[in-house]
Amino acid sequence: MRDKNVAGILALFLGWVGIHRFYLGQVGRGILYAVFFWFPLVWLIGLIDAIVLFSMDNDVFDAKYNKENWQRRQQHRPDFQRGRPTDFERQKVSPPAPPRPAPKARANRPNPFKQSGLDKFKDFDYSGAIADFIKSLEIAPQDIATHFNLACAYSLVEDKENALLHLDQAIQFGFKDFQKIKEHHALAYLRIQNDFEQFEENGFRLVPKTTQNPVDTQRKEDLLAAQPDLLDRLKKLAELREHGLLTELEFQEEQRKLMGG
Repeated sequence: MRDKNVAGILALFLGWVGIHRFYLGQVGRGILYAVFFWFPLVWLIGLIDAIVLFSMDNDVFDAKYNKENWQRRQQHRPDFQRGRPTDFERQKVSPPAPPRPAPKARANRPNPFKQSGLDKFKDFDYSGAIADFIKSLEIAPQDIATHFNLACAYSLVEDKENALLHLDQAIQFGFKDFQKIKEHHALAYLRIQNDFEQFEENGFRLVPKTTQNPVDTQRKEDLLAAQPDLLDRLKKLAELREHGLLTELEFQEEQRKLMGG
């Protein structure tokens, strides 16, 4: 009857020539070890065999290398007679693995452009920040912070229309810090624009552009058709006012006369 500890000791000290394999009745493997004993890899395999043998359960060792004795011993075990699985059988027949949980849906796609846009903004690279913020909106089109940051960047490069547009969208998607709009240094250029006053009066929202009244449009066309040189006269009046030759009141009076008022 082979002993597990003896096999382990043989593998530890003489595993590089396969002695433990001869001891365990594995003659073919033992010859293979002996033929290639001069390879360092065979020494490592012998060490691994020793570790495996020392850590192997006794029932598993006997079932593998002392099969007849192991079978006789199992027949006298109460577990065997009651039909319950032995320790070795439990190792060979593992219970079914529990069902794997369904993968969690990823809430948000990764958005590296938002952070890179902020980094460029802090480094005063406003054009680069705008480019990255626009790419960020392709991933998260309703991101409030990105719209606000875009408004700030556009204001700093003196692009009034886009600054107002993204500030309007930030408010549309839930931005509520109106005091920040009034005080943020990056929006200083935007606040001095004529359109900003109307923007603020409208609750910091853009005023929808309405179509011109058809009646007014027809009246203007009739007036221009009747007086083809009207635009030239109005232009000359504006030039006279700019050069100080007409006061504002005189300009308005002459303009009223030309318009037929």
